[in-house]
Amino acid sequence: MKKSIFILLLSISLFAFTTTGCALLSAAGLTNRGLPTPQVPEKLTSTTANSSVNLDHSDWTALLKKHVDKEGNVDYKGFKKDRAALTSYLNYLSQNKPDKDWSVQELLAYYINVYNAFTVELIVENYPVNSIKDINGPWTRAIVPIGNINMSLGGVENGLLKKMNDPRFHFAINCASVSCPKLLDEAYTAASINEQLDRAAREFINSLENKISENKAELSRIFDWYEKDFKVNNIESVIEYVNQYSNTKINPGATITYLEYDWGLNEKK
Repeated sequence: MKKSIFILLLSISLFAFTTTGCALLSAAGLTNRGLPTPQVPEKLTSTTANSSVNLDHSDWTALLKKHVDKEGNVDYKGFKKDRAALTSYLNYLSQNKPDKDWSVQELLAYYINVYNAFTVELIVENYPVNSIKDINGPWTRAIVPIGNINMSLGGVENGLLKKMNDPRFHFAINCASVSCPKLLDEAYTAASINEQLDRAAREFINSLENKISENKAELSRIFDWYEKDFKVNNIESVIEYVNQYSNTKINPGATITYLEYDWGLNEKK
């Protein structure tokens, strides 16, 4: 009898773990939920000419110009005062669900803006807060409605952007933290996406978040956590990837270590 009860309880536990685990994995972004994720070509050209839709992200640019300084510090109090305008832009994003007729340029810009705008909304909703990590499930809760699909921030990052195979997106999305690549003070757009991604990569790699010399490099943890993402288009190492954008070129045999990540809020003082 005891053995039967044990087996029953074990079965229930395994079922609960499996279903909960699947839900968490889905929320964390292992699937694209049917949204388009075409591969970005090795040589991306900025253009609006090849898409069925060209979205207007000017309202997001206006908010960013108003509340983000050139260093990427964010005035969350200001965003809170402009909550109606922020909500209007979020609704605009949610009401424009991508499909396969959108260009890769339009999709990249859309997904990056979605991630950044809904991250700002998450902080504003929970403000004041010292760190995004103080908020319950910031990357796993399904807080991003895209048409009839609810995504998590982790889903946008890992299930959408990561699958498009252009690692520069890591320098474009901002997780509201000091050590994150800075929040650009303009919206990403299909008309400028390649230049914006190059700018984001170059600025972050040459920022204080990386300490680079020829024979030693202390890099952001981003290059540790997402090492595989940077080995694309015949790039075989993080050093080789970084050297594409770094003002100081790292020797192939240089010592590589990774800096501590500051999860403090990237708030404008």
